[in-house]
Order: sequence, then C-alpha cells, then structure tokens
Amino acid sequence: MAERIWDRFLTEQDKAHLDIFPPPPVYGFGERAAVISVDNYRRVVGDERLPLLESIRDWPGSMGLEAWDALDRTAELLASARAAGVPVIHITSLTPEESGIPGWTPRLDDQSTTGPSDPAAQDRHRRRFDFVEQAAPLPGEVIIKKTAPSAFFGTPLTAHLVRERIDTLIICGESASGCVRATVVDGCSLRYRMIVPEECVYDRTEASRAMSLFDIDQKYGDVVPTAEVTAWLDARRA
Repeated sequence: MAERIWDRFLTEQDKAHLDIFPPPPVYGFGERAAVISVDNYRRVVGDERLPLLESIRDWPGSMGLEAWDALDRTAELLASARAAGVPVIHITSLTPEESGIPGWTPRLDDQSTTGPSDPAAQDRHRRRFDFVEQAAPLPGEVIIKKTAPSAFFGTPLTAHLVRERIDTLIICGESASGCVRATVVDGCSLRYRMIVPEECVYDRTEASRAMSLFDIDQKYGDVVPTAEVTAWLDARRA
C-alpha cells in the first residue's frame, strides 16, 4: 500500500495495532455531491507566498507556503466541480463587528472588535476574512458565515443540503485539526458521505494536519488524493 501522509507519525505500536484489524471501510461517493470550501480566507495565507515564519510577522494566523500549495490544488478542485455542475458552498466567519457575537476562540483573535491602531494592520484586519482568489465564490454560489468551528453549528447548511438532496460532501480548506475536522465530524454525524481531498486541506503544523487526516480516514470519511476526487467529478461531467 502506498505510504500515507500520517505513516511517519505513527509509532511501531500504532502500526502493530492497525495491522491486527482490517482497514476501515470506504464510504465512497453517493449520488449527489457538493463541495464545502471551509475558511479559505486571507487571514490564513496573507498577501504573499512566504514561508510560515516570515508570513506570520504580518499575518499571525498564516499557515505559510503549504496553504498556498493547497489553494492551488483547491482551484483545480473547484474548477472540476463547477464544470460537473456540482455546487460549491463557501464557509467563512461571522465577525463580531457584523454580529456583536464574540468569536468562538478569543485566543485566535489577535484584535478586539475595535481593531488595531496601525493603518496597515487596520487594513489587514478588515480583510482578514476576505476569500482568497483561488477559492473565491462565483456569482450565485452559496456563502455561509459561522460563529463556531463546524460549518454546521448554528447555520442553515443542513437545511440547504436537504433541499438540494445532497448525500456526499467534499471538504477542503483549513484547518485540518480545527474547522475542517469539526465540519467532517458533524457531517458524518448527520450521515453524509464525507470525502476529503488530501492536498486541499492544510494546517499550521505538519503533525496536526497528518494526524487529523488519519483520524478522519479511520473514523469519519475518506481521505483520498485530490486527483481521485477530480477524476470522479470529471467523469460526472462526461
């Protein structure tokens, strides 16, 4: 079997334990899919393709070059989905400035609702939840704003998916250990087939990304190469 991203983080005991049991079943694709693009916004990449330790100087939430690489693959994924007529749903944050509702994790909020005082920092603060170009919504595509890690919590996402008779969710975005994982767990709980294109999901730390994808693949959905997902989408177009 080809090496998986998480293999080098598993101990010998982990591997021995996994060898005792059959691999987890494959959920596979259903009949009607949608792509959920989770939190592909400016705060997690910044404005330039910079290594992580450089990017965080201006954008403390940046995930560095790995995020830009994932966004390039995400652009390919979204293009295939749109060509196949598969809907794309965009998830972002509902800011305290808009709603008056505090964010779910104050530790990640680098500024209060009043924002920073430096003009350049003020500009970055205003743009922090702007979608990046590779994952920007097209006219008519659904945009949902959330106040919690999961795209389902307190949002109309489930109602929309029921209306569209969706049974399969293709999840991309960030972070693997946070909002992506929370969305996958809730989607699985609601009995959707969860598909995660491996190269389209990113995180601040390599180990967190790898082991979160491992957990998802073991329990909640299928973590597969992006090429496998785009091939399925292209086949539907054909």
